[in-house]
Amino acid sequence: MPRRATGFTLLELLVVVAIVAIASAGVAFSLQDASRTRLDREAQRLAALLESGRAQSRASGVPMRWRVTPQGFVFDGSAAGTTALPTAWQHPETQAHSSAPVVLGPEPLIGAQQVRLWLQDTPTRSLWVATDGLRPFSVQNTAP
Repeated sequence: MPRRATGFTLLELLVVVAIVAIASAGVAFSLQDASRTRLDREAQRLAALLESGRAQSRASGVPMRWRVTPQGFVFDGSAAGTTALPTAWQHPETQAHSSAPVVLGPEPLIGAQQVRLWLQDTPTRSLWVATDGLRPFSVQNTAP
């Protein structure tokens, strides 16, 4: 009785290698740069906070300003009884720059304003949170 050869055929090995290659490519594309994700989240959060401050200012009729501080940022002029807004970045390495304090109301139309955000470890990549004064604050990849 002849012995059957044991082991894998070349075709079986090629199929396994192809499956591993496809799986590893999928994992590589699904992983994002951590600093990019942090900056994107921080910019989206700031846009939401500025819109919240704008809504509070319009509802109370009291002017509100947002400005950068060494510890993070602050909302000035909030009316008594309104919800307190955060004053710190979620990620301590976040940096921001605005040429002037961002005025959030109480008028429905405000001037065009922008804030530049970046991370300390990647200062060359920036995002801008900006408004033209009529539309809500939004995140932009290039300077407005």
